Amino acid sequence: MDVRTSGARSSDACAPGARLEAPYQGYARWEPDEATAGLGVHPDDLPDGLVIADETGRVSCFNAAAARITATRQADALGRKLERALPLEDLEGRRWWALTDPYGGLATRVGQPERNLLLPGGREVLVSARYVRERPMGPVRRVVVSLRGTEARRRTERSHAELIATVAHELRSPLTSVKGFTATLLAKWERFTDDQKRLMLETVDADANRVTRLIAELLDISRIDSGRLEVRRQPVDIAAAVRRHVQALTASGHSSERFLIKVREPLPGLWADPDKVDQVLGNLLENAVRHGEGTVTIEVAPELVKPAAEGPTAERTAVTVSDEGPGIPEESMSRVFTRFWRGSKRGGTGLGLYIVKGIVEAHGGTITVGRAHGGGAEFRFTLPVGTPAYLA
Repeated sequence: MDVRTSGARSSDACAPGARLEAPYQGYARWEPDEATAGLGVHPDDLPDGLVIADETGRVSCFNAAAARITATRQADALGRKLERALPLEDLEGRRWWALTDPYGGLATRVGQPERNLLLPGGREVLVSARYVRERPMGPVRRVVVSLRGTEARRRTERSHAELIATVAHELRSPLTSVKGFTATLLAKWERFTDDQKRLMLETVDADANRVTRLIAELLDISRIDSGRLEVRRQPVDIAAAVRRHVQALTASGHSSERFLIKVREPLPGLWADPDKVDQVLGNLLENAVRHGEGTVTIEVAPELVKPAAEGPTAERTAVTVSDEGPGIPEESMSRVFTRFWRGSKRGGTGLGLYIVKGIVEAHGGTITVGRAHGGGAEFRFTLPVGTPAYLA
């Protein structure tokens, strides 16, 4: 179709597998070939920018994402020379197309790897190119350029920078304490009483445990982000695990009257990783005690889940941890399970709930946050039950 006069999307000129129907005369007329006519993928449906220049170096395809990324209208780009429609410079200010010379350079080249380049005005964009030849060492018939914004990469870089800064901050305090106490003990051992030595060593032990926990959190984040978090399923008595955690909290000085455990029997058999379940329960209960107020209620109950499509009803175990504190503001609930989110200024790395979500989802479960009946925060996670398929 004539991309200048048709009412269809202008980038129909670069439909998949399209070919140039006539010599270029300021517009392109394309038709899909037999091999790709049934694909049904339109260039404007692509999430990345797509720019195609023909054998003469003129732009014959400029999809909607490319127009958005470059702030250039499709109609203004189509038919222009590639270096004018897409005036790119490298980070040193050199004109990119003159530097790479896709049409006149070495015949062995097949393209350019992705790299950061600059658009007019200094806006960064990620660009990669492919040189299409009809035969090896032959002339370039098409230059296919992919464009991506740098926002996602910058977010990732900021996240990594925040992680490094958080780790450095969290490590500095305990390591300074460990170094200070051990140096003092080594230099002045005879001057201290046994009680003073014990207090210093207990502090060193507590700070060493803090460093160990942080390293374990970092390893968990690495496994979650890479999809390598292993789940070793075993039969788990979730009600007993809850009681064990509450007993540990009361033994550490919290009043037993602050905790209320509700278990609705009978509970279905749960196969899960007991260490990972302990990690989830410990984090949620610690958050409720540290950031919440009043009674901390832990409910354990069976749950039936109806699938969206036709199929058997799934059985799950649901655990709810709620408190009577101020709760979580509505505007913050969408960020609770992200890295570095902190509900208050009472310490913590802000990584715990991110790890909890990763563990629950690795089991095939779900976790949500909301407002409890008493006004505080309510965390609820479910885990699928039943014997794993490989043991059934």
